[in-house]
Amino acid sequence: MSGTSSPGPAPDALELAALLCSRVCHDLISPVGAIVNGLEVLDDNPKPEDRDFALDLIRKSAKTASARLQFCRLAFGAAGSSGAQIDLGDAQNMAKGHIEDGKVALTWNLPRLLLPKNRVKLLLNMLVVAQQTIPRGGTLTIDPVGEGEAMSFRITAAGLNARVPQNIVDLLNATSPNTVDAHAVQPHYTRLLAEACGLKVTLALDGDKVIIAAS
Repeated sequence: MSGTSSPGPAPDALELAALLCSRVCHDLISPVGAIVNGLEVLDDNPKPEDRDFALDLIRKSAKTASARLQFCRLAFGAAGSSGAQIDLGDAQNMAKGHIEDGKVALTWNLPRLLLPKNRVKLLLNMLVVAQQTIPRGGTLTIDPVGEGEAMSFRITAAGLNARVPQNIVDLLNATSPNTVDAHAVQPHYTRLLAEACGLKVTLALDGDKVIIAAS
């Protein structure tokens, strides 16, 4: 009997759409739930200090939900017609709003220019993958590889106990023995975007840092 497992079945287009929708909903449940909790506090005729706490919670959670929606629209959505281009400056703003949460900081070394939308979507999805390698927080540094419309990206993740999750490596390499589910769809989708751009994404440990690159 072979000691290796064959990859699990890839989702079809309908299932992939459903899994990505589940991913977006997962990102929004927490801030939207916090808004609901804040409104419930206000409905109970709270003391002034409790009212201030509830309003602050609602403001912060609404800002978080808005940032996540804008990011997901660009990273997972259509973001314009076929062949559309996206401004890397807009991508930077959305990435910072979504990823910088007090634990993770971005160092963005990319020039401001228009790139084909799938390359920008690939970059944003690579950032989400890179974020998962520093569960205790740290810094994500994004550098360009090449120039112009053929530009690809290199992200360096630095943080305490930075790690390379084997399941993500397998999904990026299309060697995962497991069926793609809502937890695994993001790296799977990253690989699909890379293939659409004629690229391959790699994830590897480099000393105490993790490098995710598209080439």
